[in-house]
Amino acid sequence: MSDFTSNFWPVFISVITLVGILACLLLLWFSGKARAMTAHDNTTGHVWDGDLREMNNPLPRWWVWLFVITVVFALVYLALYPGLGNFAGQLKWSQEDQYSREIAKGNAEVAPLYAKFTAMSVEDTSKDPQAQAIGERLFMNNCAQCHGSDARGSKGFPNLADADWLHGGTPDKIVESITKGRIGQMPPMAAAVGTADDVKNVANYVLSLSGSPHDSVRAALGKSKFAACAACHGMDGKGNTALGAPNLADDIWLHGYGENAIIAMVTNGKVNQMPAQGEKLTEPQIHVLASYVWGLSNRSQAK
Repeated sequence: MSDFTSNFWPVFISVITLVGILACLLLLWFSGKARAMTAHDNTTGHVWDGDLREMNNPLPRWWVWLFVITVVFALVYLALYPGLGNFAGQLKWSQEDQYSREIAKGNAEVAPLYAKFTAMSVEDTSKDPQAQAIGERLFMNNCAQCHGSDARGSKGFPNLADADWLHGGTPDKIVESITKGRIGQMPPMAAAVGTADDVKNVANYVLSLSGSPHDSVRAALGKSKFAACAACHGMDGKGNTALGAPNLADDIWLHGYGENAIIAMVTNGKVNQMPAQGEKLTEPQIHVLASYVWGLSNRSQAK
């Protein structure tokens, strides 16, 4: 309820809840007091199937008391737990607090296991079979949704199993990326490059940097216009890990390959975000996860 900007909805929900409970009590009371008009044999006069007659017997006592117990339980629950608008309940219970306590309990139980690995470097941890099994589970639960179960990524999601790193592939950088997340932003550059024809020329020049098929005439014309991109990608197009600017001189294309894909990128720009995991995972968990990720692209050293 804290997300509402006024008190109307919390009050409205509280009123509806209490009125519903009161209505149940009134219905119970009325059904016990009201008397239908009956014949001398205590039937209401309603007949079905020729001889099936409706009796006017009172509700069974056990049924009535179950109804009363249900209403009492509802009132006690609403007094102890949140359910009436902004009222937090006497026990001050919340699902966020419950979740935090469960997570803290789980982390405390596995802390002795992780303590062994935190004393090791990322490189050494990547050689430990037990640590890698744990790291794989952490990866599947937290990273595979974007990077794939094999960590090879897909369009828009980096391949973590190669040696191409936007922000650097050292253990410290991997830990930093997992902990703090990353925001990659390329602004639309068409206006800085020039005309639509200039953008097409730049696209062909970018293709030429990696030896990809391109129009050599357009590439020659686009070289000077590439200066607008060099602030991030460098004059040689090999990128800048400090900025997260991709290397354009290799054959790895994160957001699509070919002239049209590059033109779209220059024209529209792109924003990518990797969410931070620092509040979700503990430092020991991040350490083991980083060792697993580092080992994917350094298999020869991780063995």
